[in-house]
Amino acid sequence: MQASDPAWVPPLLLDLKSRFNPKYPFYEHGEVESFLARDGSGGEVLGRVCAVVNRAHNNFHHDQFGFFGFFESVPDTQVARALLDHAGRFLKERGLTSVRGPMNFSVNDEIGMLVEGFDTPPAVMMTHNPPYYNDLLADCGFTGVKDILAYEINQGELSDRVRRVAQKLEQRLNLRIRPFNPKEFWREVDRILEIYNNAWEANWGFVPMSPAELKLMAQSLRLIYDPRLVFFAETADDRPVGFSLALPDVHVIQKRIPSGRLLPTGIFKLLAGRRRLHRCRVLLMGVHRDFRGRGIDTVFYYRTYEAGTAAGYNWAEFSWVLEDNTLMNEAARTIGARPYKKWRIWEKAL
Repeated sequence: MQASDPAWVPPLLLDLKSRFNPKYPFYEHGEVESFLARDGSGGEVLGRVCAVVNRAHNNFHHDQFGFFGFFESVPDTQVARALLDHAGRFLKERGLTSVRGPMNFSVNDEIGMLVEGFDTPPAVMMTHNPPYYNDLLADCGFTGVKDILAYEINQGELSDRVRRVAQKLEQRLNLRIRPFNPKEFWREVDRILEIYNNAWEANWGFVPMSPAELKLMAQSLRLIYDPRLVFFAETADDRPVGFSLALPDVHVIQKRIPSGRLLPTGIFKLLAGRRRLHRCRVLLMGVHRDFRGRGIDTVFYYRTYEAGTAAGYNWAEFSWVLEDNTLMNEAARTIGARPYKKWRIWEKAL
């Protein structure tokens, strides 16, 4: 539905197929049903949607929310309504009382419907859609429940004053800030999981990530990550209390793989282009609850900026940030980043 949009980036088909493999870790606590809409002759596909039951979410939040994801539709309210109604019935039959989305399949994956920033392509692991998708959801009775933001910053936009402030903060923290050690890849991944589930537990919509889910994510990102863009904050006794993870923006390369197929040649484009990337995205940052409010997030942003520019990156996106996450929004603005994209989570009672 989006191939004619110059800002659209084709997804990698191998990644999409893995999501619908019964062995995918999400299915240990979730259920997914997929729907297609075709024209009257049963030929052309007009849209798609997935209904998502996420028991990990329901158990953690003690609610009865269902979700929808992987939504695509032609600009026709009847098509969108048919898809979303079928998804809604599937969820209602399983005792769920409301539907929220888009989420592919949870907040640990791609989420949100783009509402601002349609003229630029999405960074890695972020979504893109035509503006009319939001009109379709509103016409189908959905209400916006939460907005999330992306910030951007270019090389040279970090002021000397901010640099001095971040350096003083780091000195006062009495913590060690260090980069990711690729020689201990899986031990470092375990440290990230330990911090992540503690740091994010109070966030809106948070769902704990299982070891299997994080291991699969880490395995898929291992080909593209840059250890210079990953940082830990540790106490004097080596206890990890915070981490920041930025990734090279491989969407720049994916755009040159229009079919989304890594094989037989796409994988070589991805790996060869990986070393020439000049864009990155800070996609995960977490600080243990006992260490919040001390400026660790600002130090992480500063460290990522310094390491990134030294490594040849000249543009970065910080995303996603909840609209009402005061600490993270202030930290991003403090270093000179600007909000330039916005996504919306939609919701409807069943």
